[in-house]
Amino acid sequence: MFLSILWHLHQPIYKNPETDEFILPWVNFHLTKNYYQMACLAEELDYPCTFNLVPCLVEQIEQYSQGRATDVVQKAVEADPETLTPSQVKWLSRLLPPGTQARDRRSLQLEALLSFFSPLLKTKQEKDFLLDLQKKTYRQVIPYYRKLWEKGTVELTTSAYYHPLLPLLFDLGVGGEERMPSLPFRYPQDGEAQIEKGREYFKQVFGAYPSGFWPSEGGISQDVARAISGKGFAFALTDENVLWKSLKTAPHPKLLHKPYLCQGLTLFFRDRELSDLLSFEYHSWKEKEAAAHFLAKVEERQKASPPEAICVIALDGENPWAGYRDNGVPFLREFYGQIKQKKDLTPILFKDYLNLRRPDEKISIAPGTWLGNFSKWVGSPVKNAAWESLAKARELCGPGEEIFVAEGSDWFWWFGEDHVAEFEALFESYLHRACAKARPRSRP
Repeated sequence: MFLSILWHLHQPIYKNPETDEFILPWVNFHLTKNYYQMACLAEELDYPCTFNLVPCLVEQIEQYSQGRATDVVQKAVEADPETLTPSQVKWLSRLLPPGTQARDRRSLQLEALLSFFSPLLKTKQEKDFLLDLQKKTYRQVIPYYRKLWEKGTVELTTSAYYHPLLPLLFDLGVGGEERMPSLPFRYPQDGEAQIEKGREYFKQVFGAYPSGFWPSEGGISQDVARAISGKGFAFALTDENVLWKSLKTAPHPKLLHKPYLCQGLTLFFRDRELSDLLSFEYHSWKEKEAAAHFLAKVEERQKASPPEAICVIALDGENPWAGYRDNGVPFLREFYGQIKQKKDLTPILFKDYLNLRRPDEKISIAPGTWLGNFSKWVGSPVKNAAWESLAKARELCGPGEEIFVAEGSDWFWWFGEDHVAEFEALFESYLHRACAKARPRSRP
């Protein structure tokens, strides 16, 4: 059996369009905490995994690497500790590891800054050293991924530029919830533009076009598959929920662990149970036991599948590690190592697998996501209200960068949750900016 792993790396746009300041620090935080680490471990273990790099994340990484980005936390860690405002103290306190207590503002600042770094980055407990290491790491991350891709160690894929949930952009009506927004939203041209923009930006940064595509949130439909294929992508991935909806059959390993052809696009379907074990379960296990348990699960699938079958794992590549010991470094070393030692299991890149086996079965895809349906993004009063605001702005303003940002899936995911004021503010700011730019100038 073959095994392919995709790590999805993504953050939405955090820049306030009015001030150009990043109002949330998460690109900055993950740069030195996780993005560098994931590339480093793939190289250290010579493990052939795939990284999906969302263009709007890459754009923000580039801005940090070029010194064109600043955020609320970065200002706080660089400031004179005696001048920290109550708001800055609150932000720094949020970043402290559980159980950590700072003696004073100077130690609070240092502990918060230390929390930005992977164990793989050698650090001193000195503020100036850490700030310098931070800037050096910013500049290394994108060239590092490009180097590993060009060597063939890893594969790089991409998504639509601002991470929109494509089936809902093509036709919001496919959401199918009991209560849907009162206004329609049907702009397939926006979805196609974001696919094309993402592909071109990827080539600009990495020097070549990617073959593979992760549709944001695993969101796929017949129309979306046709659009992805039409823009030059060879394959895409989504969740097994979509497969079972499409085939209208009960789950079976023999049906799951192979590619299908849809609208000229090869589709792989991720094994949800195995992906979720990595995301949500193994952080509480000992590393050797977790890796062994994973391989035992894979062996069960091997027994029910032909030798050329492929088991696909796809999950968030940045957030799970906060719950693992030492940010997941011991686990990933054990995990990659045990997989490579297993003689009847071959880790492989998607492009290499497709050189061995092409899909031999066509499929008509039912609209769906990695969660199955679209209820996390549409159907509740607050999410529907956001779609209605977007629909009004899109009709008034036409297409444009600010509208494309507001079409991102993240806003709709978080609307209705607690403590998401910053996301709501960003969404509203981009709609406001789009409408302000569209308004004709008044005559003198």
